[in-house]
Parts: sequence; C-alpha cells; structure tokens
Amino acid sequence: MPTWPWSRDRGARSGRVSGRPPSANGASSLHLRWDLEGPLAEVSVELRVLEPPTTARLYFWALQADFADSAGRAAGGAHCGLQWHPGHADSTAANWGGYHAGGGELPGSRSPLPSKMDNANTRDFAWRAGTTYRLWIHPAGEAAPQLPPGPPPGTTAWRCTITDLGSGEATVLRDLYVQGEHLTGAIVWSEVFARCDDPSVSVLWSQPSGLTTRGDRVTPLRASVNYQSHADGGCANTNSFPVDGAEAVGLVQQTNCSRETPQGTMLAWPRRGSP
Repeated sequence: MPTWPWSRDRGARSGRVSGRPPSANGASSLHLRWDLEGPLAEVSVELRVLEPPTTARLYFWALQADFADSAGRAAGGAHCGLQWHPGHADSTAANWGGYHAGGGELPGSRSPLPSKMDNANTRDFAWRAGTTYRLWIHPAGEAAPQLPPGPPPGTTAWRCTITDLGSGEATVLRDLYVQGEHLTGAIVWSEVFARCDDPSVSVLWSQPSGLTTRGDRVTPLRASVNYQSHADGGCANTNSFPVDGAEAVGLVQQTNCSRETPQGTMLAWPRRGSP
C-alpha cells in the first residue's frame, strides 16, 4: 500500500473496490472542477506523478478546457495531459485531443512528436514520475514552430505545450482547430482503466492559473470534487484531498485507498508561497 506521507489509507472501504470498472469505456474517473469562469485566453496547471502505475493498463491525467465562440456558444472541449500507456515505449505518452460540442473529434495539425501507436492525439513522450510538468492550453497565435496544415478559415489553433519544470524543456504536442475563440472553464481529472484493486497510484495538481481575455491573471482558490458514480461503473476506493507540506503542496488524486473526501466537497487549493 502507499508509503508516501501525503497518501491516505485509513478507514473501511465499501462499494466497488475490486475488479474492472464496468463503465461504458472501462474506466473509473475522478475530477476537480475549478471555481474559475471565462472568458479565458489560456489555462495552465502543474502535474507530478507521485506514485506511478505498475500495471499494463491505461492511466490518463489531464487538464481539460471548454471552448466557446464570440457569442458564447459552446464549441467543444479538449484535454492536455500525460498518459501511462502500455502501447508506448516505457509506457509513457502525452495526449492533446478533444471533441466538437455536437460530437466527433476535433481536427488538428500534425505533431512534431512521433507516435508508436500512430494516433494523431497520443504521442510518444518520455515523462518521469517525481518530475513536475506544466500543462498549458493556449492559442498557437504566431508562436514558433508553426504546425501544418494550419487552421481552416473561421477556426482558432489551440495548442498544448508541456514543460518539464526540472529541465525547462517545453514540448509542443500539436494544435487543434476549433470554432471557439476563448475558454469558458477548466477541470483536471484522472481517468483510470485499471482494476479498482490494482496498486495505488497518486498524482499531485498544483499552481492552477488562468489568463482572462482582458489580460488579467486569475487563480482558482477552490475546486469541487467529483467521482464517477457506482451506477456509472466507478470505483469507490478513489480519493481527492489537499496536501500542504515540505514535499508536496496542492491537490492529490489517488486510487485504491479509503475515500475520505465526500462527493461534491469544495476543496481549498493550497498554493506554494501562501501564508
């Protein structure tokens, strides 16, 4: 079981705590929705995998943002994040993909990164547990490199950039072409395609940030907790909780542990440097 000082493993467990999630996509998910509203020009967050997976199952940790057009109409959403994916070398990959408001995948540019699985959204990316990565969703604008083929008329090229905060190296995944000019909100989540009783995995979310379309830097102070329900196939032994210590500051999502934070809880988001 977990040995990290910020892990939670107290109390009895009940509900679905073993076996594969019987959800439609075979995953159990947990979410943290920011108390941050648009219109936003960009959003970012830091992600560190504290306890990495050890099983050959897909894990996906992502920052998701929703798009809207100038009239405020929904234009879809997309997710930028890291994956533990057994189909890629060392099981490490990164993904930037999304969907139209009416369904169907968003089109996009070619990626400068290779993909062992030949998937336009999921690319080879050698991330490391214990290293902090900044996930950044932003307009491509005039930033280099320009990625072909370029956005069709009436669309905006939205980019996912992942920065290794240890080395400072920034990696552009690709651009998505969206009929949306701004973002309306953000959420971070863990999507776990493993058994409920597979070894515990935990990730840390920290330093969430947004930029309004007027150029103001804004910070979500809280996040609401959501777990995939039992009826929808979710595991009951997942948990989200705050940590504020010497080794970790932020919100943790953990699998195969006792659930201490109830559904719907609004968690204060600890931040480095806060009094």
